[in-house]
Amino acid sequence: MELSFSFIIPVYNRPAEIKELLQSIQALEYQKPFEVVIVEDGSTISCEAVVQEHAGSLNIGYFRKPNSGPGDSRNYGMRRAAGNYFLILDSDVILPPHYLTEVEKELQKDFVHCFGGPDAAHEDFSDLQKAINYTMTSFLTTGGIRGGKKMLGKFEPRSFNMGLSKEAFDASGGFGRIHPGEDPDLALRLQKGHFETRLFPEAFVYHKRRIDWKKFYQQVKKFGMVRPILNKWHPNSAKITYWFPTLFSFGLISAVIFAIFEWYLPLWLSAGYFLMLFFHSLFLTGSIKIAAYSIVATLVQFLGYGFGFCKSTCYLRIFNMDPEKRFPKLFFKHA
Repeated sequence: MELSFSFIIPVYNRPAEIKELLQSIQALEYQKPFEVVIVEDGSTISCEAVVQEHAGSLNIGYFRKPNSGPGDSRNYGMRRAAGNYFLILDSDVILPPHYLTEVEKELQKDFVHCFGGPDAAHEDFSDLQKAINYTMTSFLTTGGIRGGKKMLGKFEPRSFNMGLSKEAFDASGGFGRIHPGEDPDLALRLQKGHFETRLFPEAFVYHKRRIDWKKFYQQVKKFGMVRPILNKWHPNSAKITYWFPTLFSFGLISAVIFAIFEWYLPLWLSAGYFLMLFFHSLFLTGSIKIAAYSIVATLVQFLGYGFGFCKSTCYLRIFNMDPEKRFPKLFFKHA
């Protein structure tokens, strides 16, 4: 199959991010024609002027629609794209120059209808962004999947850096209304439909993660709340590892309580784990500040995800509640 690529990028009130992303797309080493589709998802701060700045140097389609969330906006863009292979990006990423060349090389070597690529921290990112990137990608915290490590079982691409063939999009109907979680849901539905998914380790993006500590906690808490819903929809996808943040959180709280009663071993074991994190982050980043932030980010990630996962599991499994009725904020309405 002759590949023709269309970048699909939903955006909500982020013209500065789109400017950086388009600049990185313009700097790609790829020499063949490709298309960029920007979908303004009900923004009150438009990026149209930024798009017009690049219209002379890039083949850009720009669309405005009422707000209906990133999943529905990606579907909207893919239905209007001219390419036969869609490259789905979040607006807060920057592409390295080799990105599209690497994607084409992987697809020509071993074609797959859906792929995902890792995320990395750019040298210009803030210390907080680098610490959160470490926590989200390290094998000591998440198994390293988002950082490009291979995993046991089938790979579930994430929509900040995801490829999808037109054939697979037409067969699956694209993303659902849940958010976050629309990307693993799509991957699991594709796998049920016998479409393979694969990690492209070198097709990484620089993911800025526009978040502070509070937003990071809210984000990972939502990730935790969504996973039991996905497990209910796709029972074969459930893994014991999804319980690890909850178990770790309860273990850490228990360790503190035990220490009050002068049994310190569990607390020392926890301290040993965080010390290992500190030195691993220090080795990778060369920054004591980022290494210290990495410990805080890991605590936030485990406590947020663990609490969200436990809460959602109780409502769905024990009380058998309908996910959308109990957690309506996790579901967008179609435009």
